[in-house]
Amino acid sequence: MFRHDKKLLHEVRVDKPNPHYGALLQEQLGGANGEIKAGMQYFTQSFRCQDKRIKDLMLDIASEEFGHAEMVATMITMLNGHDVNPQETAMTHQQQPHGNVEAAVLGGLGPSLTNASGSPFTGNFINSTGDLVADLLSDMAAEQRAKVVYEYLYRQIHDKGVRYTIDFLLNREEAHNALFREALEIVRDTGSNQDFGTTKDAQMYFDLSQPGRYFRNPNQNPQQINDH
Repeated sequence: MFRHDKKLLHEVRVDKPNPHYGALLQEQLGGANGEIKAGMQYFTQSFRCQDKRIKDLMLDIASEEFGHAEMVATMITMLNGHDVNPQETAMTHQQQPHGNVEAAVLGGLGPSLTNASGSPFTGNFINSTGDLVADLLSDMAAEQRAKVVYEYLYRQIHDKGVRYTIDFLLNREEAHNALFREALEIVRDTGSNQDFGTTKDAQMYFDLSQPGRYFRNPNQNPQQINDH
């Protein structure tokens, strides 16, 4: 059961409307590494999870991600402004929109469940295998990718209000990543990790990049690499 608290998880600030940046920010609402994807992924994974500690963690973080989606949607709405401005949504000679054209003509300047290119959100973004090791590794990667996208977005705007909000979201992505890493330690030797990786075949490194041998397996010493 969910309850909606009308207060946002964290204050959202925008110094001034910027429809072009609002279109870019759509990536973190309906994109492959966005907040809705994260929330739905952890929510879906929790159904099969038998470890009560990790199940609660997945549901807690999923719930927070939905709160992040609310923040991002609020920020996009603020960036889109209150009036349609043809100069901000018109197509350039390269046919690339300055702003979110769909928001101007279909959404009443509101956010949509699309990425920055206007492609709809899809369940194909969700990774859920029923194996905790695989799922937690996927979750860690999802948080890291979301963090990278936020870092790109942060660098592309000088609006202090927007940066203030993104800074909070960036730090929360890192917090989630750390929590998933802790959870992985709990189940490290279970599931898909329990039957494989124990034979000599799992310790071999094939040096197939020539010239130069710059990478070595931790289980090999430099002499072994040079000799094989």
